[in-house]
Amino acid sequence: MIIKINEQALEFALDNEKTLGEVFTAVEQWLLKTAHRISRVLVNGQVIGASMLEETFKKEITGVETLDIYTNVVSELTASCIVNLLEDINEYEKTPFEEKAKFFERWKESASALFIYEQMPDLYSYFFNTFSSGDISAQTLRSITEEIQREVNDPPAEFVKVEPVLDEICARLTDLPLDIQTGKDLRASQTLQLFSAVTEKIIRIFYQLNSQGYLTREDEIKTIAQGFADFKDVIKELLEAYEKHDTVIVGDLSEYEASPRLKELYSNILKNCKEAGAKI
Repeated sequence: MIIKINEQALEFALDNEKTLGEVFTAVEQWLLKTAHRISRVLVNGQVIGASMLEETFKKEITGVETLDIYTNVVSELTASCIVNLLEDINEYEKTPFEEKAKFFERWKESASALFIYEQMPDLYSYFFNTFSSGDISAQTLRSITEEIQREVNDPPAEFVKVEPVLDEICARLTDLPLDIQTGKDLRASQTLQLFSAVTEKIIRIFYQLNSQGYLTREDEIKTIAQGFADFKDVIKELLEAYEKHDTVIVGDLSEYEASPRLKELYSNILKNCKEAGAKI
């Protein structure tokens, strides 16, 4: 069997795959490293539609002479999907109240909904909320979606914008224990919410920078990714201490762990981008 991806011969060897389903699983695992997704498949020159996939996956590879796989870059698919999502918001706003439930049921099965359910579950939850219950307004949803659109379309530019906001939030973190002690509960709550939002934004842009080729040092990329994984534990401990009103632990974590470690992660990403030649 001859396997081609985007007209090029397959760059890795298959092992013990016996069916096309097993071949596709192996290919998809390989594509994950290249930030691509399968967009079109031809078996023996025949285009395989969605309705044919289940039967095709069962097919023994001994009966297949050629397998042509075409892919798209995930960031390109994401950018296109977001344009469709913004149109979905416009359509939702124009839909009469009594028809909104039907609109939601149709939207759940759309290609855009299925894509973000898999690739961007947080964004999917926002759309799910707005279209199903309306707890999040369409205007707020549009703002969130447009922000993510900027992150996808120009991650370096969006990343630079984070720095002054990050500095402000980290400065507020050092005041967090005092805010709790002096009864400034609203300010303390806002500080943690903003800190979480900035952290999530940095992680999202890091993913885009990496998948779009703005980061090139593989060892540093792994170090940064591990740093974010470890950082989740810090955030968890900080939130638990805040809920218990343990100002001593809150102070230690916010000043000596959360703030400096997030700044360090940001600086490392920025440095890697510059070393890779990104205009940032």
